[in-house]
Amino acid sequence: MSGTGMRWQVRVDRPIAYDVIKAPGLFDPANEALMAFGRPRGRRFVVVDGEVARHHGSAIRGYFTQRGVDARIVVFPGGEEHKSVEIWQDILRALDAFPIHRRDEPIIAIGGGVLTDVVAFVAASYRRSVPHLKVPTTLMGYVDAALGIKAGINFNGNKNRLGSFEPPQAVLLDKSLLVTLPRRHLLNGMCEIIKLAIIRDGALFETLELHGAASVAAHFANPTGDLILDRAIGGMLDELTPNLYEEELARKVDFGHSFSYGLETRHEQRLLHGEAVLLDILVSTMIAERRQLLRATEAARIFALVAALGIELDYGVLDGEVMWHSLLDRIEHRNGLQRVPLPAGLGHCTFANDITRAELDGALRALHTRLKDSHEPALER
Repeated sequence: MSGTGMRWQVRVDRPIAYDVIKAPGLFDPANEALMAFGRPRGRRFVVVDGEVARHHGSAIRGYFTQRGVDARIVVFPGGEEHKSVEIWQDILRALDAFPIHRRDEPIIAIGGGVLTDVVAFVAASYRRSVPHLKVPTTLMGYVDAALGIKAGINFNGNKNRLGSFEPPQAVLLDKSLLVTLPRRHLLNGMCEIIKLAIIRDGALFETLELHGAASVAAHFANPTGDLILDRAIGGMLDELTPNLYEEELARKVDFGHSFSYGLETRHEQRLLHGEAVLLDILVSTMIAERRQLLRATEAARIFALVAALGIELDYGVLDGEVMWHSLLDRIEHRNGLQRVPLPAGLGHCTFANDITRAELDGALRALHTRLKDSHEPALER
């Protein structure tokens, strides 16, 4: 039968399956984990963060050499300022000069969240998708950035404006790689753990209160460090897995990510991602307290935890105008609604769609007063 009313339906469910695997001693040539995906003797295109290469480059090269693997190891800078079209293209050019099989020679990304995001976008773009593995080397990547399927780069002055959803074959976790992290970068990742604790896991929050500072001091090499990391990873995956493609736009894991985008973009040289997120969290805490969603004692515990962990924040970057425009951008990203996660008691969440500019400004003034009363550095107005 023919005619203008004909319609052909295409309905396909694409399965997503990947494992997040704890793989200690990852660069020991006897460890099979890095070569357990794809052809065991196949080629590997390996992208390594420059700082990681400084600490672990010899071990990474030795791993592939001793296993007789033809590996092209390229080094690219990490950092938010390098999450760019130019770096994405540079990696693609290097990959195109070292051809790999399309299905059984996965790209390997070894670095922080910026690098794994960019390389995942490379994998999504090259030959319309090639497999890849993620090896996060920062705490931010370990508990957050590397766990999901989002890939992307910054574009036109906006964070992650270009990107895709590209599942890895696996995420390989080696906690020993955290040992060389500077304290500031450990605390940067801790900000995302605090996010999860406040918004969905009161028991994790209590663990951070009791053992967070000691775990940071030990670079998470202590037993409670293991507990904190495992609980954070499990919590993040519990939130991500049912909604990998973000069909549901009200997401608990967006706590701290409503007002922070503009701050992070404006002050790229002053703020790490987690620091911007934590500033957003503290402002959101003030909004929640003023709405009586959060008791004063609970808000005080949040500020006390930040102080106990020794996280030093640059409060001078807070700017109501920038933060309000960030929220307006998030409304577009969240399909017309604010969908701002707010804590409704420690470990619980609600979503707001009616935050006003006046309410944001009031929360900033209240935060200024709290900091002044606690002898924290005053906000620069």
